[in-house]
Amino acid sequence: MGKKKLSTRRAVQALWGIAQNAYLPGFVTGQIYEGPLKHFCVPGMNCYSCPGALGACPIGSMQAVLGARRPKFAFYVVGFLAALGVLLGRFVCGWLCLFGLIQELLYKIPVRKLAVPAKADKALRYLKYVFLFLFVLLFPVILRDEYNVSFPYFCKWVCPVGMLEGGIPLLILNKAMRPAAHFLYAWKFAILLLLLVLSALIHRPFCKYVCPLGAFYALFQKFSFLRMEVDADACVRCGACAKACNMQVDPLREPNSAECIRCGECVSSCPKGALRFTFAGGELHRTGAKSAKKV
Repeated sequence: MGKKKLSTRRAVQALWGIAQNAYLPGFVTGQIYEGPLKHFCVPGMNCYSCPGALGACPIGSMQAVLGARRPKFAFYVVGFLAALGVLLGRFVCGWLCLFGLIQELLYKIPVRKLAVPAKADKALRYLKYVFLFLFVLLFPVILRDEYNVSFPYFCKWVCPVGMLEGGIPLLILNKAMRPAAHFLYAWKFAILLLLLVLSALIHRPFCKYVCPLGAFYALFQKFSFLRMEVDADACVRCGACAKACNMQVDPLREPNSAECIRCGECVSSCPKGALRFTFAGGELHRTGAKSAKKV
């Protein structure tokens, strides 16, 4: 990034990442926090096993409830996430996700970027819904051991956030855990390494193709209280907004696309101020000319 300052959004992402991992004794002792705050979910992906984590990851919590010996519907977790989805859509992805920030910073590395063909990209976007419905919702219910207990399959076999925030720090800080680092640890480390490399080549590959939490929030994007609106009279069809979007969304055609993470880059790039965010009908932010008509 050189001497350029972090944008406000990235500063918020960084500060939120620090705040939700502020249990400093964990980074000294290698023991995770198990106090009362761990009964509450944080809005984004943040591994329960991170030495500094103060809250619980909603994806891990959902699997834990569904995979218990006496499985129950995860009312609290689903209700919490649904409320956030209805209110904010995928705002959490763009503003509060620490792993999203890490991917964005890696994408700034000056290497030749990989252009995923449009058809392949469109098909791959559905993978995150597959991970949500299979690994998070279905497998914990139907795939059980002889004691009628299930594993958190996404956390165990896929999640790179868990490896980055939990697996690696705990292995470094807690010597007693090192003998247990065999095939599964190597598998998860390989997934993390692959995604970090891809993040330098493709903008937010985990968010686009893998993240089940992003998929859950995306289900509410079309009718969330936080919306983007287009001023049809001010818009000159210059294409600047679509060009500014690293998630490959055309705000003019689909301002409330399920793939939009509400980062606001398109709003800032519009030379005519034709884009704006609204919440429950009230305007939040826009640049340039005033709105005359909305589409």
